[in-house]
Amino acid sequence: MGSAGDLILQQLINGISLGSIYALIALGYTMVYGIIQLINFAHGDVMMVGAYIGWFCTTVLKFSFLPALIVAMFLSAVLGVIIERIAYKPLRNATRLAALITAIGMSFFLEYGGMLIVTPQTRTFPSVFPQTVYTFGNVAFKYGDIVIVITTVILMLLLQFIVKYTKTGKAMRAVSYDKDAANLMGINVNNTISATFALGSALAAAAGVLIGVYFNTIDPLMGIMPGLKAFIAAVLGGIGIIPGAMLGGLAMGLIESIVSGIGYSTWRDAAAFIILIVVLLIKPNGLLGKNIREKV
Repeated sequence: MGSAGDLILQQLINGISLGSIYALIALGYTMVYGIIQLINFAHGDVMMVGAYIGWFCTTVLKFSFLPALIVAMFLSAVLGVIIERIAYKPLRNATRLAALITAIGMSFFLEYGGMLIVTPQTRTFPSVFPQTVYTFGNVAFKYGDIVIVITTVILMLLLQFIVKYTKTGKAMRAVSYDKDAANLMGINVNNTISATFALGSALAAAAGVLIGVYFNTIDPLMGIMPGLKAFIAAVLGGIGIIPGAMLGGLAMGLIESIVSGIGYSTWRDAAAFIILIVVLLIKPNGLLGKNIREKV
């Protein structure tokens, strides 16, 4: 029983580290959807750009973890605003399908534009943390795991503070509730949407750097799978609901780790999509979503 208990505990630790990263990416999906009802499928690729900026800062510029993280978040936030202004703003009043197709197109543009600039080869992310391993009995976790969880918690608390207590956060909530009414009240809707993209992209970049640290490798197509899994995490928690994204991300990480831990590591990606199908069948609004009847 001891060894089984240790195995479960080990997978929980691994799952929390991975789930924290998924939660950060899922927050960007959820914020953008909450404001303009758009699934930004380019979000995972913004994460990839953030990972490459972090890699460049740590290998070429010899930055330590924190400055590299801040630079990656800032530049990705700028990229997020540019994408929104060029690709999504002209389609504000178009059909949802048009915006969705544009998001997929932007995703391909970032992936293959990335391949053109940085070449398709996989790059090794440098060791930015000491290789210290802490062991309690038969359970081990790395120094990096602790930093990943702490970084994620700090960023999530910061996001909650921005959304709840700042002027921009109040504007975001107003726009998500009723865009036209917010406009009439003097809120600059365009700037608020841009701020949402900037925040979401910054969180995605942080996740990209953390994924680089966690897996030690990055490549131009690295954003596809984590991006899809984070989207599933957002749906699982209730898309458009910030605590739901956090909960969904952690749940996804834990499920993936448990599936790997019991010897079905080849099924861990499939598990994510099975969860999506089950959630959509049983509770389409997600764990924290509410059933809202639309008046005809």
